[in-house]
Amino acid sequence: MSNLEIHPVPAFRDNYIWIIHNTVHAAIVDPGDAAPVISYLNAKQLRPTAILITHHHSDHAGGNPQLLEHFDLPVYGPVHEKIATVNSPVRDGDLIQLESLELTLDVMEISGHTRGHIAYFAASQPSNLLFCGDTLFSCGCGRIFEGTPRQMYHALQKLTSLPNDTLVYCAHEYTLGNIAFARTVEPGNADLRELEQRANEMRRQHLPTLPTDMATEKACNPFLRCQHPEIIRCVEQFSGRKLTDPVDVFTALREWKNIF
Repeated sequence: MSNLEIHPVPAFRDNYIWIIHNTVHAAIVDPGDAAPVISYLNAKQLRPTAILITHHHSDHAGGNPQLLEHFDLPVYGPVHEKIATVNSPVRDGDLIQLESLELTLDVMEISGHTRGHIAYFAASQPSNLLFCGDTLFSCGCGRIFEGTPRQMYHALQKLTSLPNDTLVYCAHEYTLGNIAFARTVEPGNADLRELEQRANEMRRQHLPTLPTDMATEKACNPFLRCQHPEIIRCVEQFSGRKLTDPVDVFTALREWKNIF
């Protein structure tokens, strides 16, 4: 699978639509807007073979109707969400075989941001691949709109069980804002300071800060580090109460981020 390229197509203010391709065929991840996708496919002379949807929000699935006017495609998406254009609903543990790309994707249910949010994971070489929508961000996590903090906490713990070399393809360019919050929560984290320097340099060059990787997230992302003493101390100061359960720490941390 080393012949695969994964290209970010910018959309709206800060979305990335990921195009997985091998110079001939392409799979499209979370096309909130069809126009830039069609433009990229045409420019690269790519033939789309599938659409992969992580959740129902329009900035992830809104481009489906227009794409389906141009292409006859399977549209994979979460079985527990109502998305009219999904014709191949999938659930946790399902495998998707994209034969034209020689790619197998494992469906993971990661509820919290939405009720039925899913991710797509590929065990591949040279690195594993994760397309996680709005659940895990570089140095952050998604807001909790339909699920519960406990669901989101366990969804993130599920993702942290993936190998450290997993490349994480998030759906938004939120890295610098997330780092600003993370440094407030864990000011003594040297890995976080190094990440901030790298991310600032990439953005100065107008480059995406994504993909991130799971090793970096485990070292820098406060939402994956709810058992670390400095984070617990800072969150307790914010919440004004003693916190002993990691889920309670996570809940207070997410509430803090909501108003940061």
